[in-house]
Amino acid sequence: MVALVMVTFFVISLLTNVVGPLVPDIINSFHVTLTAAAFLAFSFFIAYAVMSIPAGFLVEWLTEKPVMILAFLAGTLGALSFALFPEYRVAIVSYFVIGAGMAVLQVAINPLLRVSGGEEHYAFYSALAQFVFGAASFLSPRIYSYLVLNLEKPAADGNLLLRVLGRLAPRELPWASIYWIFAVSTLLMIVLLALSKFPRVQYTTEESAGSWEMYRSLARKKVVWMYFIAMLAYVGCEQGTADWISKFLSQYHGFDPHTTGANAVSWFWGLMTAGCLVGMLLLKIFDSRRVLIGASIGALFCLSAALFGPAEVSRLAFPAIGLFASVMWPIVISLALNSVAEHHGSFAGILGTGMGIGGAVVPVIIGRIGDHVGLRNGMTFLYLTYGIILSIGFWAKPLISNATIDLRKTAAQPVL
Repeated sequence: MVALVMVTFFVISLLTNVVGPLVPDIINSFHVTLTAAAFLAFSFFIAYAVMSIPAGFLVEWLTEKPVMILAFLAGTLGALSFALFPEYRVAIVSYFVIGAGMAVLQVAINPLLRVSGGEEHYAFYSALAQFVFGAASFLSPRIYSYLVLNLEKPAADGNLLLRVLGRLAPRELPWASIYWIFAVSTLLMIVLLALSKFPRVQYTTEESAGSWEMYRSLARKKVVWMYFIAMLAYVGCEQGTADWISKFLSQYHGFDPHTTGANAVSWFWGLMTAGCLVGMLLLKIFDSRRVLIGASIGALFCLSAALFGPAEVSRLAFPAIGLFASVMWPIVISLALNSVAEHHGSFAGILGTGMGIGGAVVPVIIGRIGDHVGLRNGMTFLYLTYGIILSIGFWAKPLISNATIDLRKTAAQPVL
């Protein structure tokens, strides 16, 4: 069951973080503006915003197995619809359906992981799940790059996968072939889930969806709204950076989006995954607010180098942002949950809604500004979102701070 949850995390990430590398192809293939291209990410993440709270009630009503099957069915239908009819309008609906399914899965699998792996191992398995999620984010752009570069080669006829995808995907849209892989992946997950036996899950206070009265009580607290904006800003930072890397490198420095652009996006997610290991060490030594301030300053420095530096600096600086952004989500979410005394499950649903809105709105704002005054100027909007994350380190006042090791005491202890 733990392995099944890990595979689920992998497939969720595979479908979630491929939008960035596709942006240049979407613009060129469908002849749309930057804003229109960003609306694909908007459709995906607005589904997260819409489904984050209802998903909790749905899982508690129907239990995990049927809900996860329905969620993967939504993913299959969304991917298959675009694979069969690769048009811009279909893509908008397809991304919304896929996003809704992935949002429900995120809510369902965390309590399932706690029960199936054992509460005493939950922290370890949660960290492993984040690593698996990051690994899929790293691989997704590379799968896209492989398909686009090899589908049109004569040697593709000798590869069964490429031969089949070459017949299914339109010749002028080789990048759309990745949605056949997504459709098959989600369909296989439905079969795997149907054949699996699930444990019974008893929800903790933190995992329970709560009642509408709890949501109303939380909505009256200023700190809740502050962290709602913080989570909106964080996912805006993440997606607003990743979605536009490939297009920026292509437009301003002439890099091939199918190779260098996709590789830069891949390394953005890869370094975000690797950075979690460094962050875990830092959080054992320093207060999380200080780590957040340092990471935010580092991300802002790399953003400046990426936007205004020469080609090679820009190519390296964009992925480096992921290294500093890696610690932001766990710190912000822990500060948020440690800043309220009760109703953590309901608060998590509110934060999930903020995350969905951030991922939906920020890329569109960047695209909208970019259509009028250039993509570089559009991406300067990220200074605001990263600035909001930086500010949290100064105003956050959690009820419980992260535990740290006193290095002076440790050094003073005699070695036996």
